[in-house]
Amino acid sequence: MMRFFKDLFTRNRALKLVSLALAFVLWLVLIPEEKTYSERTLTVPLETRNIPVDMELVVRPPATVDVTIRASNRVLNELSPASVSARLDLERASIYQETYPLNRSAIVVPQGAELVGISPNIVRLKLEKTKRMDLEITPIIVGKVGDGYRIAKIDVTPARIPVEGPESRIRSRDRLTTSPIDVTGLSRSATLEADIILPRPDLRLATPLTRVRVDITLEEDKRADTAKDAGGR
Repeated sequence: MMRFFKDLFTRNRALKLVSLALAFVLWLVLIPEEKTYSERTLTVPLETRNIPVDMELVVRPPATVDVTIRASNRVLNELSPASVSARLDLERASIYQETYPLNRSAIVVPQGAELVGISPNIVRLKLEKTKRMDLEITPIIVGKVGDGYRIAKIDVTPARIPVEGPESRIRSRDRLTTSPIDVTGLSRSATLEADIILPRPDLRLATPLTRVRVDITLEEDKRADTAKDAGGR
């Protein structure tokens, strides 16, 4: 009996190994994709949602997170970053909290897939209260008016515009400016329009108005006439 079992495993060993290998390959070929499971890690965008209306994001969380998913090979083959979403809900966020967990409820995966891991599973961000302030508009004038004239007065309408932004980024000494207004060769008073330019990109206009009216009043430059008379003597 012992000899029988010994011969079973030792006789024609090479042939048995080849047969075993062929059987394994055949199993891999014939087994349906629905029955084989694997894992895959995707890098997906991290969305921030429901930021309180009176708050601003001043330190943003990472733009992406790595999500590891387990599913059948058929599902994994059809998987892409667009089919997985990572959403951080900030509805209950506070200006005093700077770290937020990314739990399973923040990740949405396709049906038939299982979430295995999230990296990082904690993200850092910072919120500040929104501040609103009326800022004065300073016109930017370029060029030189026509000979014999000078600018007597410049009026901007409106003179001040409400601006919003994080409370640490908006200051009373801030000024709005206009896009450059070219007065080259101007020989009479004129009314022009110009875009409003914010002092920093993290501020925004708290009004639908994006342009202002600029009234430029010219007058004769008597100093130029005096200089001409003096030169003619």
